[in-house]
Amino acid sequence: MATAAIAKKPTESAFLGVERSLTGRRWRAREADLGLTEVFRRRFSLPEIAARLMAARGISLDEAEAFLAPTLKTHFPDPSSFQDMDEAARVIEDAIVGGRSCAVLADYDVDGGSSAAQLVRYFRARGRELKIYVPDRMKEGYGPSALAFERLKAEGVELVITVDCGAAAEEPLNAAADLGLDVIVLDHHLMAGPPPKARAVVNPNRLDDTSGQGHLTAAGVVLVTLAAVNREARKRGSIGSNNLPDLIQMLDLAAIGTVCDVAPLTGFNRAIVAQGLKILRNGKNIGMVALAENAGRKGEATVYDFGFILGPRINAGGRVGDASLATKLLSTENEEEARELAATLEALNQERRARETEMLADAETAALAEAEKRNVVIVGSHLWHPGVIGIAAGRLKDRLMKPTIVLGGVSEHEPAKGSGRSTPGVNLGAAVAAAKLAGLLINGGGHAAAAGLTVEWDKVEALKDFLSDYLAPEIAAAAGEARALSIDAAGAVGTMDLQLLDALEQIGPYGQGHPEPVFALPDVRVCFAKLVKEEHVRFTLEDARGARVSGIAFRAMKSPLGEALMKRDATYHAAVRIKKNEWNGTVKAEVEIVDLALAS
Repeated sequence: MATAAIAKKPTESAFLGVERSLTGRRWRAREADLGLTEVFRRRFSLPEIAARLMAARGISLDEAEAFLAPTLKTHFPDPSSFQDMDEAARVIEDAIVGGRSCAVLADYDVDGGSSAAQLVRYFRARGRELKIYVPDRMKEGYGPSALAFERLKAEGVELVITVDCGAAAEEPLNAAADLGLDVIVLDHHLMAGPPPKARAVVNPNRLDDTSGQGHLTAAGVVLVTLAAVNREARKRGSIGSNNLPDLIQMLDLAAIGTVCDVAPLTGFNRAIVAQGLKILRNGKNIGMVALAENAGRKGEATVYDFGFILGPRINAGGRVGDASLATKLLSTENEEEARELAATLEALNQERRARETEMLADAETAALAEAEKRNVVIVGSHLWHPGVIGIAAGRLKDRLMKPTIVLGGVSEHEPAKGSGRSTPGVNLGAAVAAAKLAGLLINGGGHAAAAGLTVEWDKVEALKDFLSDYLAPEIAAAAGEARALSIDAAGAVGTMDLQLLDALEQIGPYGQGHPEPVFALPDVRVCFAKLVKEEHVRFTLEDARGARVSGIAFRAMKSPLGEALMKRDATYHAAVRIKKNEWNGTVKAEVEIVDLALAS
């Protein structure tokens, strides 16, 4: 294989001279230490391209072995290093042994659903049933409420475990305490103050937490919590403690929550996803199997399946349907129920996509106007369904390269629900928390890359000004990061082959914090292009030597990328990711367009 050449030491000039691509990005080369590259290649018997990529991404020699073979044994943290973890384990074990009526109250996204499903499966394996309560997105909003606790208390529930929510729910948790209801919070969202009143608040992002695991999702926190419960059961010698649930079999649930909540795939998260993929490939979670079959997905499961095939369908219930469907699907052990739930979620996903397409055009027009006036883009309408605003925020953020919040609602007389996505180096979750403290929000919080909020419509203008001013220094400092596209290597079209894919797989899995490599293909032309499903463009690129590679540009038709591909009238530098295409028993390499720039 003619290996793609890794980009050399970066200079002041843009890579291939691309100061502003068709999408407005400045290309830059990743730096690679050639000495470290050679050490990696020899010590770990890596292909040169894989060794160079590791060196370019800042992997040190001390980290390399754990990076290449991410195991739970190496990375699993001591549960007791989390504040309140030991108390949470004691309360949960007391409830299981004592037969107390328990419920899980979960957020309505993939992280919440996969977190709750772990608990449901664990309790069932211990001979107990766990009630599932997921707040209705439209009627109840995000997280626990006094009403939710009242309902659960009326059903005889004695212990509620909140997952992926609850860390900022001070008033609802006070109400639960007044009802005599025990609550354990398992969360990961940023916290601005002391923990709320509860039997235990386990959150690696508590101000007083010293676990060093602030990058975990709720699904990861739940996995550690169940390990703590197993340890507590063994210490007590509880009935069945010699045959406790095998948490390894739940790693696919922890992994999908980690990927879909866009957590960095480093350290413990990397081990969760690498090992979770193995469990997913075993096909033991019949809910995920049914979902993949409905989506027409075949072949070996990858991180892509978590993030782009299974994830959106699991999310669809919380966005436009019954919010508890995700947890039910991921925890069921009944094949007929799994097929029915998967079919329902597939239909809801189609509905979600239709609503998303409908609102995106209006949102984009408004967002372009806002982007000219403010550092932070906030657009909204009470006509926009709250279930698709997060997806819209992500798409608009990518286009505008500014932190973006999209608001939706039930009616103009009720508060707006908002979902935001941020650019690199800009902590949107902290800014939203500050806006809440300033009295501008009814509720709000999140993490650096994403945030959610509830706001009165008449305070939206004040919120726009507050967030734009609050984040101005961070946005200015990170301005270069927002529109930078890092190029891992440059090479000829002919290097985009299965041999390169095999080499790259040796340093996967890829995700947030360790993204899929981006390769530059200089001086190529489009020799074929056609529209697929009204929004994607399938194409073939050809270089000066006549070498060709096929590929696809997703959702590109109404963007500068799609327009350029369909015109086929110029020579470009193409930034691409290499993918494996399996179809009708044939496997070949193809590329996905990331960016294009006119070749001077």
